[in-house]
Amino acid sequence: MVHQSKSPDIYLSFFMFTTNLQPDNLEYRDTLVKHIQELKNYGYSGFEFPIAPTATQDYDKDLADYANLRCYLDEQGLADIKITTNVGATRTFDPSSPYPEQQQEALEYLQSRVDITAALGGEIMMGPIVIPYGVFPTTDFNNPIWSDELQEHLAIRYANAQPILNRLGEYAECKNVKLAIEPITHWETPGPNKLSQLIEFLDGVESKQVGVVIDSAHETLDGDGPEIFKTQVNHLAGQGRLHYIQISPPDRGAVHTSWLPWQPFLEAILPVYDGPIAIEIFNAIPAFINSLRLTRRKFWIPGEDCPNQYPSAYEIAEKAIQTTEQELNKMFYS
Repeated sequence: MVHQSKSPDIYLSFFMFTTNLQPDNLEYRDTLVKHIQELKNYGYSGFEFPIAPTATQDYDKDLADYANLRCYLDEQGLADIKITTNVGATRTFDPSSPYPEQQQEALEYLQSRVDITAALGGEIMMGPIVIPYGVFPTTDFNNPIWSDELQEHLAIRYANAQPILNRLGEYAECKNVKLAIEPITHWETPGPNKLSQLIEFLDGVESKQVGVVIDSAHETLDGDGPEIFKTQVNHLAGQGRLHYIQISPPDRGAVHTSWLPWQPFLEAILPVYDGPIAIEIFNAIPAFINSLRLTRRKFWIPGEDCPNQYPSAYEIAEKAIQTTEQELNKMFYS
């Protein structure tokens, strides 16, 4: 049994619907409001917003657009909704680059995403912000780099990124935003794939504002097992670096029908973590079909897709929070 005063807030990732909130699109704002209002009825108290990369470096416009989006949500009676953000490094904005000019551009880009997080009222910015997501290294002759050679290559990239992430952490602290780096499974991105790799990386980052997000999907696929996991969680909590938790099935689909190791995962986390828990489901929207090789059907989106006999995004989201609450209650009250 876990001794806490209350169960954690449960958020939903907007990857169920989109990878781009289109904050300057007034029509899509109404769509966001409808989704949030419906999902709030199921018990979600917050949402994880993906902050899409922009084609230009007009960060002032980005900031104004997201600030206006937050104002609009508040005006629609959603001022109580909490927000976290999902941000990634990109091939262009790469803090692990060997080139100082590119590192500086990456720092400025990530600082702008911190600003957006703060403008949305958020206190956590999470994601793969060390190595660009899904960009696997190759040789000069375009041959892929794997295994030992890859780890040696990444060690250099990590060393490049550490001072940039430290500076980003110092900046984020002034904005009251925590940075939660995500270790992501090896078939999605080159690294860091394991919590152990991220812990080693953080040894070279002084700012404790820089910490981790632990995702159940990645931990199930690439973790070191429940006993070591518990030790790792306690280590991160002791450092004040356990910033965010995600519940996601290994296939990134429906939570209520997944094979998810609830007990060993929650047993390690709940005694030392009192922040929000986000449910992350990757719907079969165009942005994910190829990158995640999704073979399952799309959870059709009310107001956007024609209804069919298969589960809707709302149905999957409702069952996801019901299942998560049931598993949390087992830990709190059993």
